[in-house]
Amino acid sequence: MFKLSLTGLGVAVTGLTLSLTAGAGVASADPDLGPMVGSTCTYDQAITALRTENPMAVQYMDKYPANYEFVRVFLGSSPDQRVNLLNQVKNYPGIDQALPVFQQMLTSCVKY
Repeated sequence: MFKLSLTGLGVAVTGLTLSLTAGAGVASADPDLGPMVGSTCTYDQAITALRTENPMAVQYMDKYPANYEFVRVFLGSSPDQRVNLLNQVKNYPGIDQALPVFQQMLTSCVKY
């Protein structure tokens, strides 16, 4: 399994946060992590959902390849590892705006 270093993860998530905030709406104070942690989608399904439903976020994702690597690592992780990844990034600047977009991607991806 591929492992990101904490530094690499920080770079990826910072880029992801910056990219996803472009298409994000108002974030709830306490997002429900369950749909993200329990997603059964593949990487391809998740990216197809994002490309279909949030083209603006994709424009920013494309500028930072580490964003895609974070999604790949996240989806290749066990539920416990996913919780750990989300806990590692929960205090990153902009994460409150990024999580709703990430959650939308991981809940709607089952359609693709």
